[in-house]
Amino acid sequence: MRLRHSQWVVSESVDTSPLRTYHAASDLHASTSADSEGYIRVPDLLAIDGGVPAVSHSMPAWPVHGARERELLLAVLESGQWGEITGSCTNEFAAVFAAFQGATHAVLTPSGTLALEAALEALGVGAGDEVITSPWTFIATASAILTLGARPVFVDIDPTTNTIDPARIAEAITPRTKAIVPVHIGGLPADMDGVMEVAGRAGLPVLEDACQAWGARWRDRGVGTIGALGCFSFQESKNITAGEGGAVVTNDRPLYERVWSIHNTGRTPASVGMFDHAMVGRNLRMTEWQAAILLAQIERLPEQMERRDRAAARLTEALDEIPGVMPLRVDERVTRCGWHLYQLRYDPDAFGGRDREAFLRALAAEGVPCSAGYIPLPEVNAMREAVCQRFGDDVVRHDIPHAEAAGRATVWLPQTLLLADDETIDQVIAAFRKIAAAWG
Repeated sequence: MRLRHSQWVVSESVDTSPLRTYHAASDLHASTSADSEGYIRVPDLLAIDGGVPAVSHSMPAWPVHGARERELLLAVLESGQWGEITGSCTNEFAAVFAAFQGATHAVLTPSGTLALEAALEALGVGAGDEVITSPWTFIATASAILTLGARPVFVDIDPTTNTIDPARIAEAITPRTKAIVPVHIGGLPADMDGVMEVAGRAGLPVLEDACQAWGARWRDRGVGTIGALGCFSFQESKNITAGEGGAVVTNDRPLYERVWSIHNTGRTPASVGMFDHAMVGRNLRMTEWQAAILLAQIERLPEQMERRDRAAARLTEALDEIPGVMPLRVDERVTRCGWHLYQLRYDPDAFGGRDREAFLRALAAEGVPCSAGYIPLPEVNAMREAVCQRFGDDVVRHDIPHAEAAGRATVWLPQTLLLADDETIDQVIAAFRKIAAAWG
């Protein structure tokens, strides 16, 4: 007996005698067929139908932590200096993270959402302004805009990358447009050449929402450093995490000083004493606890990135061969992807008309962690209501067919899966092949 492509059990010959076949489960109700070489093929019984799951290994635990986090947290505890004003970890991590992304400056905040708010405020975004962004992102991208009293204007995405389509930006610009916010969703950089070209012609600043794109690079430049400002998140699911946290990076010294002042109650880096305020700011400071954990986390990030790169490459090579499963395109100008999510499009026509939700259930039953993608933001009730209340019903009508299609067809695999060993990734690939064989 021999196995062909792991998803088929094959007999040694084809004749009129009873077929000698083997299966992982006793229920052999699946249809059989002979190929041109005389092999009998029997599809594996799917786990959702009572078969044995393709993935037998556990997925890596998250978050990853160890002795280094413990050491740095204890040092903060014993120092008695637990905040940015008196501590040293925040300044150290700001310098380390800025260098990691290729930026000159970084300002740390309690969350990625607050990083976005501080960056938008530094660009002068305020009440009545408009900010162009992607509809295919977490709600925080748009809620940060709304928090400052501005209106998010959603521009459709490129269906091959799920990132904002630069060709659609110019038509969305009005006299009220204050900034453009491309989103490097899932760690995949947006087309920054196209975005910067449109922004340059219009004289508009670009704020990169890189909250899911630590270490990602476009033309070998760290994302977040191409526009005027870039924002990152360190929330618990993120590839580098302190439970919560955020950062704003920039190479522009005046912008850095403005963000720093906004985040530190209106003081400036040159302020003398606690009550020397140059402007009315906010308290958006990160704690020493967060920065200590992040100092440990970033030490292991390069090795984790290499593992994610390798796993993503192996998945793409295998999934490209399965009809109806289409990994998102990584532009040739992307010199490194952040891989917070491994995204693909699902075509039900290649799987007997079964919808994405059925496919997700089948994948999960096989032991593959997976989920659906975003709901496009104009379709999120809370976003629609907030925009309608402030700006009127007409502003929630957006021409975003590709984002709407992504909302129906996108499948996500989490970054933790990409940290799995090669044998586990092989099992994940086998799960996709198994479902395709049974339903294709």
